[in-house]
Amino acid sequence: MNSNIDSFKRLALLGTFLWIALLVVSSLLYGASDPKIIEAAKGERELTVWTTSDLRQVTKIVESFEKKYPFLKVKLYRTGTAPLHNKIITEALAGKHNWDVSNSTLQTHDLFERKMVAKYKSPQTSMLLDPEMLNKEGHWTAIYVVPFVLGFNTNLVKAQDAPKTYDDLLSSKWKDKMISIDSEGYELLQGLSTAWGKEKAVAFLKKLAAQDPVSRRGNSLRVELATGGEFPVLIAMASPIQRAASKGAPIDWVPLEPVPVTSMAIMLAEHAPHPNAGKLYIDFILSRDGQEILRSEQRIPVRKDVEADPPRLIKGYKRVMLHPMKASEYEEIVRLYREIFNIR
Repeated sequence: MNSNIDSFKRLALLGTFLWIALLVVSSLLYGASDPKIIEAAKGERELTVWTTSDLRQVTKIVESFEKKYPFLKVKLYRTGTAPLHNKIITEALAGKHNWDVSNSTLQTHDLFERKMVAKYKSPQTSMLLDPEMLNKEGHWTAIYVVPFVLGFNTNLVKAQDAPKTYDDLLSSKWKDKMISIDSEGYELLQGLSTAWGKEKAVAFLKKLAAQDPVSRRGNSLRVELATGGEFPVLIAMASPIQRAASKGAPIDWVPLEPVPVTSMAIMLAEHAPHPNAGKLYIDFILSRDGQEILRSEQRIPVRKDVEADPPRLIKGYKRVMLHPMKASEYEEIVRLYREIFNIR
């Protein structure tokens, strides 16, 4: 009898050992993700990603992810920021739960308030450049960042003469169609309000509006116009300016401190059909491999051990990280910005 009991204990111990060994091997094969999550994801077999990212970029990420986790097949859906936001809410209200992971720029936090987003802090977040690059409750994490800086046409403006502070933009030399602003550049007002307080930020932007800047939608288009001499300086995303400069275009940029920095954020659905696969995808895109792919696509990575190209895109200046706001607060930012710059 005792012999049978001892044999059973040995078998149970051996089974436990083999299970632990399997988890360790999985961890070695698949990286830093929790081995238990990897094993659970194997049973889910697929993953649905809703995104606003450039399709070429996200396809490259997905291909690498599927190569690393060949037991998972990713389904992609891409659209714009507002349509994606509306789709998430509309389907949730209808009782449909069709997405696992979503990434987009988050302007408001109503998705969290409606309990449509799960809390998940990837183990990869310990490598983030800035603790402000994730939501403290775990609702979202930045996968790459977007700073807003001052670009200038180097044929029209010498580097030593380019504005170095926000107040420099108020000089008479930059009056009458000399400055380009985005007609939907609400990040500028949000960032300066966060850093300075709303009253000071609004007062500054009213003075900037008195300079009679050129208001036009889009960052890449305005960079092209600036390099063509349409206007000497512009406030725009750093990445398209840097891309043009790297290709030899007559343009450069300086950070006006504090630099507003927004994020492309990733989040896990509260009712994800494949939650473990979703966690693996978040872990992967935040991993060194995932961040290096994003850098190769000319995005600004968020990891300490993956430098931006060039590093000055995110280092060497004071920044203010933008977080989602209440819907009413965001609506007020939009209203004020459009009112200040007389945008119809």
